[in-house]
Amino acid sequence: MNALIVGADRLGNIPDVLGEFGIRVAAHVSGRDSSHQRRGPALPSGIQMVILFTDFIGHNVMQRFREAATREQVTVVCCRRSVCALQQALGRRMGPRCDTCHGGTVR
Repeated sequence: MNALIVGADRLGNIPDVLGEFGIRVAAHVSGRDSSHQRRGPALPSGIQMVILFTDFIGHNVMQRFREAATREQVTVVCCRRSVCALQQALGRRMGPRCDTCHGGTVR
């Protein structure tokens, strides 16, 4: 699954956590550019999930990307930028991970 990450200047080990859930970072937007606050074009092609780091973006940026995801029927996950918060948010959205399946999810 390809994800667009919105928020944070650096991702650190976030891509590793996403990899455990079978998610690849297809694009990353810091959200600091003023153009991100205005209604803009559609999400990049091939995006199946939008992850919003709420402690690093303003309300206008969050609203713009949430609306774009809704228009394109893409899953939205909102959380703080921490490994634990991301794991919890993805666990709630995608179900618990199955450690015996090498990072897969229980179905």
